[in-house]
Amino acid sequence: MPKYDVITLGSATLDVFVYTKNQDLIKVSGLDKRDLMAYPIGSKILIDELHFSIGGGSTNTATAFARLGLKTGCVCRLGNDDNSKHVLDFLKKEGIDFLGVQGEGYTDYSIILNSIAHDRTILTYKGQSNKLKFSDINASKLNTRWFYLGTMTGASFRCLEEFCAYASKNNALVAFNPSTYLAEKGLRFLSKVLKKTAVLVLNDEEAALLTGKKGIPEMLRALHKSGPGIVVITEGEKGAHASDGNSLYFAPAFKVKVVESTGAGDAFASTFVAGLAQRKPIEQALMMAMTNATSVITHPGAKEKLLTTGEMSTIMKKTKYSLEKQPL
Repeated sequence: MPKYDVITLGSATLDVFVYTKNQDLIKVSGLDKRDLMAYPIGSKILIDELHFSIGGGSTNTATAFARLGLKTGCVCRLGNDDNSKHVLDFLKKEGIDFLGVQGEGYTDYSIILNSIAHDRTILTYKGQSNKLKFSDINASKLNTRWFYLGTMTGASFRCLEEFCAYASKNNALVAFNPSTYLAEKGLRFLSKVLKKTAVLVLNDEEAALLTGKKGIPEMLRALHKSGPGIVVITEGEKGAHASDGNSLYFAPAFKVKVVESTGAGDAFASTFVAGLAQRKPIEQALMMAMTNATSVITHPGAKEKLLTTGEMSTIMKKTKYSLEKQPL
């Protein structure tokens, strides 16, 4: 009997949310259309509000799993600074076992700047997460039913491949949530990970970069062909698509006022996997994921409003869901 239901792998950070009214939104046209956040040069800008929290993919997702009743471990690399103590204290408070390592230097640190459009720009320092090696981890502690793998870059990317190989040898299932950093490298670069992945969750931009395809059905087929049996593609405010290779499910997003989008992707992906880990059908896992992501985006912070099992049950009983199903 595995000790853990799920073990997460990824980064851990101290996040500082900065709120100020002195920024402007600039729209850039031309070939590279995008919105930019601007601050006046040479000015001292007063901060209206500061909010500190523990972030990073491994801790965000571990928190979601733990609050939904799953026995959870967290693998990440921390520094030996004061911020690492904050991360470890938080994990202990949430009932999550730290299975990672600590090294010399600073723990990852992020400054999240609020924007006019309720989106965010993040300044991030990768102090330790890019230095994680599988050989540094006590493999005897990795006794789990599921591994949830987030994005690892630099030297730590090798960890993803080695975790997948370990999972395959030990009959554990792998869920993978890549970011743009990895998606833009293409299917061939990620082939060793994708071949061992049972559940893949990513957004539409990442899916397009990864496959070179256009259209949700085409991207899903290409991703299934690369290995994963279940694939989920999110489309932000539009909703999310999930496929088991035969049927395609679509859940529209709830129409709510977005306060802060940081952590929404982690909340969605981890909750979907939590539903499957609890042996719920894809449809219910998808509804759970939409519910938890909605809770996160309607409050500040990446994990403060991640739902417990009881809260999830109460909300789902009161909510009318719209779910579409069609052949893939």
